[in-house]
Amino acid sequence: MRAETFTVALVTDVFPTDEDWDRLPDVVRDAGARGAELVVLPELPLNAWSPATKVARPEDAEDVDGPRQSLLSRVARNAGIPVLGGAIIRDPDSGIRHNTALLYDGEGSCRARYRKVHLPSEEGFWEASHYQPGPEPPEVVRGLPMTLGLQICSDVNRPTGSELLAAMGAEVILAPRCTPLYSYERWKLVLQANAVTSGAYVISTNRPGPENGVPIGGASLAIGPDGEVVLESQGRVSTVTLSRDAVKAAGAGYPGYLKRFPHLYARGWDRLA
Repeated sequence: MRAETFTVALVTDVFPTDEDWDRLPDVVRDAGARGAELVVLPELPLNAWSPATKVARPEDAEDVDGPRQSLLSRVARNAGIPVLGGAIIRDPDSGIRHNTALLYDGEGSCRARYRKVHLPSEEGFWEASHYQPGPEPPEVVRGLPMTLGLQICSDVNRPTGSELLAAMGAEVILAPRCTPLYSYERWKLVLQANAVTSGAYVISTNRPGPENGVPIGGASLAIGPDGEVVLESQGRVSTVTLSRDAVKAAGAGYPGYLKRFPHLYARGWDRLA
């Protein structure tokens, strides 16, 4: 029988240095002590915010199963708790770099990799100079208490991915981000809209504060499938319990019951492609 609730820890903290890497296991264990069944870290949590400039350094990225990925795997395994983190990963054949979300289960196995598609290119967020858009659409992840979908930051401003995940059965959409304080209210509005139109919970963890002259800030958020904010926190570790009943209610109400027409929209997108 599937569990009807799911407790998630939102971590508003990053771990870019060796000393920070040593802190990460304690943060995950703390989340577990609070009942977390999944720990969600911010965008690129084991890196400094390198897109503050256009200069892409080799050391910011790593090969498949590199040191950041190995750390996330080890921390999840030792705590026995799934962890969503991320890294800039080089393709082994082409050398192309991607901003990649990584979901490790409580045994340390990588259950999902999702490469960010929509890349900003503006002051403080020169991401298109650091990695390339992901080449694959998102997929749902099953096997945890609720079905998950992955997005990263600016992907939510092109909500096709969230709609696709919802159509595939996602009950929770995880969207780690790095966003500035001055646009926080707009990000909050977009995330709420994604929750309403997808009929799923949206969980978005933000990096905690300014880095390298970039005014990063704004709370981490858990938004219900009705669009209501159920958690808004800048605390290092915050937990929220999600309910499958809320997802079912959203699906039965408006706009959840509206039929989806994948073949119709696929034809339209195909014409553009």
